[in-house]
Amino acid sequence: MVPPPLPLDEVDLTDLDRFTDGQAPWRMFHTLRHEDPVHWQPEAGPNAGFWALTRHQDITRVDRDPDTFTSTRFVNLEELDDDQISIRASLLETDGIRHRALRGLLQRQFGQSVINGYTDFLRGLTARTLDAALPRGTFDFVTHVSADFPINVLARLLDVPPEDNRRLIDWGNRLIGNTDPDYADVLLGSADSERYRDLPFRSPAAAEVFAYGRALAERRRGGTGTDLVSRLVNETPRDGVPLSAQDFDNYFLLLVVAGNETTRHAISHAMLALTENPAQLDLLRERPELIPTAVEEFLRWASPVYHFRRTATRDTELGGKKIREGDKVVMWFASGNRDESVFPDPYAFDVTRTPNDHVTFGKTSPHLCLGNLLARTEIRIMFEELIPRIADIRLAGPVRRVRSNFVNGIKELPVEVTTA
Repeated sequence: MVPPPLPLDEVDLTDLDRFTDGQAPWRMFHTLRHEDPVHWQPEAGPNAGFWALTRHQDITRVDRDPDTFTSTRFVNLEELDDDQISIRASLLETDGIRHRALRGLLQRQFGQSVINGYTDFLRGLTARTLDAALPRGTFDFVTHVSADFPINVLARLLDVPPEDNRRLIDWGNRLIGNTDPDYADVLLGSADSERYRDLPFRSPAAAEVFAYGRALAERRRGGTGTDLVSRLVNETPRDGVPLSAQDFDNYFLLLVVAGNETTRHAISHAMLALTENPAQLDLLRERPELIPTAVEEFLRWASPVYHFRRTATRDTELGGKKIREGDKVVMWFASGNRDESVFPDPYAFDVTRTPNDHVTFGKTSPHLCLGNLLARTEIRIMFEELIPRIADIRLAGPVRRVRSNFVNGIKELPVEVTTA
């Protein structure tokens, strides 16, 4: 169903409250794609504003051109000075040789051959998660399934005990939810957040993650472990420049956030979509061989990360608009995933959709999500195991969303399940 029209002068991508109702973001994206696809969005405070890209073709162009649109000036909307960037830069905020070197430290661990070796582990983990959740009958799907499953995978990759899972989830919520009063210790943009200006997401949770990661690093430095932490502390990037202590801190924090949040929200959105489209759920129950195809539709539909930012390195042009050197250019992946020129009937949830050229993980650029194969495998196995177990599923209360224009997250998804 096409969202009802929204006048262009009412579009405000910085109004976070509009991102909590499940409709307003798509109305804004729809208007921008059709009326102003390269749109100048003013911002309050120290930020001058940004160019909002909402068409698939413009997003793809920018994502594939790091020479013109750099990540080194930061990839979120927050405007940082040079000192903050040097302190807070992670793998995401690098380009070129250094980016490839940092990525290469763990790239093999997220490759197809290694991920294939996790299949039995993932099926066993999925079974345990569902064995614990489904007998409850009525429960919050986020708490008992979506959040529980990927955090256990992350704990395995980091080689940390399952009893630490709750802390890992809490840290992810507090970091990514830095604009949501339910999650944030200090709201981004508040006067109090200045105390934490040098920490990722301006969140005191980052300091806790750093301390936890450093303790793991200290125990594993010089060892023979194959977990992600051991590889970060015992291997040298291909460019010959070792990770500094600061590099390790930021890389570890990125793993904690990215290894949990995006897969969790993709699973939640997929379950919500199947609940609201029971004929699609019935189709997957009847034809489970469609699930790998459905995973791509889950990812398109969910768009768990709304946007990433780049910064223009020189004057250029996009969609007839003059982009100046230093301008922020923001790729709204969620909008690209509803682009009518690429996806016929984009507001229909269709588990048979193919081709499905979504931009959920980026667009085959240097910054293509490192964990995309793992995420796809986790989601596929989750629904291969879940769907045969349920005869019926329906909403048991209101869906609550994260107050954020960065992560398209679901906080609560109450469901009532009848097992098969």
